Amino acid sequence: MLSNLKRHLSDSRLVTVTGIGGVGKSRTALRLAHQVRMQYPDGVWFADLARLQDSGMVEHTISSALGIADQSARSGSDTLTEWVGDRNMLLIIDTCEHLIEACADLVVRLLGQSPNLRILATSRQSMQAPGEHVVPIPPLTVPGDDPNESLFTNEAVQLFAARAAAVVPDFTLDEHNIGAVAELVRRLDGIPLAIELAAVRLRALSVQQILALLTDRFSLLAGASRTALPRHQTLRAAIGWSHEICEPAERLLWARLSVFAGDFELDAARAVCSDEDNLPAEDIMELVTGLVEKSVLLMHNQNAGVRYKLIDTLREYGTEWLDKLGQTETMRMRHRDYYLQLAETGEHAWSGPRQVHWFIRMRQEHDNVRSALEYCLSDPAQKKVALRLLSSLWYMWVACGFAREGRLYLRRALDANPEPSRERCKALWVLSYLCSAQGDIEAAQKAAEECSTQAVVVGDSGAVILATKMQGTAAVLQGDLQKATALLGVAIEFNRSGPELNPGLLPAILELAYGLIAQNEPYEAEALLRDLLQTCDQRGELWLRSYAHWATSLAQRATGRVTEALASVREALRIKGHFHDVLGAMMCLEAMARIAAESGDAVRAANLLGAAETNWPLFGLPLLGSPFLSDEHEQSVKECKRLIGESGYEEQFRLGARMDLEEAIAYALDDDDLGVSPSPHA
Repeated sequence: MLSNLKRHLSDSRLVTVTGIGGVGKSRTALRLAHQVRMQYPDGVWFADLARLQDSGMVEHTISSALGIADQSARSGSDTLTEWVGDRNMLLIIDTCEHLIEACADLVVRLLGQSPNLRILATSRQSMQAPGEHVVPIPPLTVPGDDPNESLFTNEAVQLFAARAAAVVPDFTLDEHNIGAVAELVRRLDGIPLAIELAAVRLRALSVQQILALLTDRFSLLAGASRTALPRHQTLRAAIGWSHEICEPAERLLWARLSVFAGDFELDAARAVCSDEDNLPAEDIMELVTGLVEKSVLLMHNQNAGVRYKLIDTLREYGTEWLDKLGQTETMRMRHRDYYLQLAETGEHAWSGPRQVHWFIRMRQEHDNVRSALEYCLSDPAQKKVALRLLSSLWYMWVACGFAREGRLYLRRALDANPEPSRERCKALWVLSYLCSAQGDIEAAQKAAEECSTQAVVVGDSGAVILATKMQGTAAVLQGDLQKATALLGVAIEFNRSGPELNPGLLPAILELAYGLIAQNEPYEAEALLRDLLQTCDQRGELWLRSYAHWATSLAQRATGRVTEALASVREALRIKGHFHDVLGAMMCLEAMARIAAESGDAVRAANLLGAAETNWPLFGLPLLGSPFLSDEHEQSVKECKRLIGESGYEEQFRLGARMDLEEAIAYALDDDDLGVSPSPHA
């Protein structure tokens, strides 16, 4: 099968692997990726769409899988096609069937504009796209398919043996059990998931007993004629059989866990799924353990803790049972409430010492947050809850790399809630914040002004202050520095005694300092930044602290303290590694290039400028469209060309442009500092 797929990939730029659920489409794609990775100089990339519900998020999800952190207001497909460009790469898009039209449209656009791109998709149906080659994935061969094959070497038998050994370590294939194993995998039609589920039963039964029970069950399902079950029914029967061996409480938990999108923590399962009568909270851990032992749940350890997951086919089965139990609406509401509480807890804790924890946690919970949002937006009765959830997640949208997605959701929720309210006002200033982060100044200004107007109507003074702050942010980026100074000054004055450290007070101080630097008042700006850094240190805030170090470097360089400026921007860049802050990293690279140029090291400056040029598309709008930052960039280029000439600059620029973001950051932070040559990848 793998050699067949390789051949088709060499002949066609779009290959879709099709097959029933549980047949191993994703596993086959991943095995192929491992084998062909050296054939694609620009990499093999994997995008999983299994948990995505909104077809409008396909481009964003694939961009994220490619490491593109573009949060600009540009079309997602524009960003994607620009990034892929002439790259010689393989993109694997896994589980397309529920989003088939959106996937097909995107694939056609990508292949049309990216001549060296090849795409391997997995789906239960083809895309019907031009040039598509469809490769059905059959189940594993079973004994009897090849009369000359030994039972011991058959692939379905080998899979059962491997899974059996994982369940019962001393299990071995021998002449006593090979016949029963061969018949068992044959009855299971060679479907990998069905075989794996059957192997789990070896904890309590022999192979012969499993086969006898399975034969009885299939005979009942097929009816008196004993005709063979269609393969999709074979898998369903195997899943149903696994369902039956679970204890009643385990079956109930299985159904309720299907409400989670992607993986989840034990605490989440306890909060969402438990009740006093049937699933007491204190029993959830033992029940989860039982489902893991029966291979219903997957468990994986991460640095942040243990998480659990229902594979997609078993989740679908659990969803059906939850619906039969009449508990779907209750569980979805409890799921929504849990993630609303989590979002609001994270919002209040964001400016504190566990900021990195919340960054990691909310990125982990991205799929579940999306699911909760989709649930709210699908029900008109929950439209205000949607606003509340969306706006409490401002830190996730801005700091965790999901600004574009947050903006799309906010627009939908605001359109569903046209009447002025406190919830709508908060959503409007959050929208303004996101638009500024995208460099869409006009939209940011419009949202902030609408927030201010409606906040007056509903008597929300806090929203008026935050709208003022957001108008100041937009003015800074627009280059209207006097207006920005006035607006941010008002916001700071009214925020000092309030609870809104972030995104109210702290960013306002940072942006005011930046505006002062741009107006050639670096000493006053540095005084503000010293106070800001002290507040960040006291609170354990890192994200804004990194930007404060960056701005401090601008002030220090403006006053001739180049060594201090370099130390400040290096500290900013180090902190940004905790947050995968592409925008912040790019701004640091630009600042370090300016420092190198002013220090006379035009080679290093040109290398850094080349790296920045290559990697800005990972974020989106270069230099946020800021006139001040654009002027700084042009000054760096001019100084480099003055020192090493046009051709020398172009040569060093090209060297730097061959570095990816990780290499560029490592080069920028190299302790040998000036004079270090980059080590670009080919």
